[in-house]
Amino acid sequence: MRFPLRAPLPARWSASLLGSLALGLFLHVSAQAADLRVGFMPGPYRDAFTNGIEPQLKKLGYAVKYVEFSQGVQPNDAVERGQIDANIFQHTLYLNATNKQQGFDLVPIVHVPTPPMGLYSQRHKSLDAVPDGATVTLPSDPVNAARALNILAAVGWVTLKPGVSPIAVSERDIATNPKRLKLVPLEAAQAPRSLADADIVAVQGNFAVASGLKLTEALKLEDMTLPYVNVVAVKRSNENAKFAKDIAAAYQSPEFQRFFKANPSWAGYRLPDYFSQ
Repeated sequence: MRFPLRAPLPARWSASLLGSLALGLFLHVSAQAADLRVGFMPGPYRDAFTNGIEPQLKKLGYAVKYVEFSQGVQPNDAVERGQIDANIFQHTLYLNATNKQQGFDLVPIVHVPTPPMGLYSQRHKSLDAVPDGATVTLPSDPVNAARALNILAAVGWVTLKPGVSPIAVSERDIATNPKRLKLVPLEAAQAPRSLADADIVAVQGNFAVASGLKLTEALKLEDMTLPYVNVVAVKRSNENAKFAKDIAAAYQSPEFQRFFKANPSWAGYRLPDYFSQ
């Protein structure tokens, strides 16, 4: 009577060991694939992500790693090079400008709650108290300088040439300066530090929040339109990747909206259009 041949015991052990190693390698690769590297500049976006978005992503198996940057082009360069998967710090106008200037190919996937730019002062308690000839610091980059000039025009301190696009206005487009303002361009991240030296400082919302300024303390906030609402940016090749869709879905979820609206420190933010009223 013949019995089926059986592999020697060591061979069976080898097969089992190889199977275990293969499974372990698969799990390791899967864990690595679930790592999500997200870049931020100083400001409120990391707090909102950490407390409102990351808990949802963890349920989906992601392990979020945070990377901090100090200069505006760095987070986009890191996404372009694949050093991080996404960043959250900029509006689409700035994103498009750096794409063009640097040859990047990044795209927005979802808008995020954004604090507006405002005019702040340590010397004056109201706009009416600001004297003629006042010194005003404003962002040096063209996109955000345009925002500051639009605020100055809104309060009647300058007038702009007719027909100028609000998103492309520059100092060359100032038609009149009846208040004789002295405009001083400054790196946007340095704006809060100039409060001691200038009469008025135009501060982007994220830098205002990061430096401890309150939106309610601004002498004037911009009427923020959609092009200036910040976004999550990724490489175009990842626009439809699962992680990108999961991030967008987390921001658009009722859970995040309830969380964000419940925090009084975020009052005054411009909310994306997907927020329920």
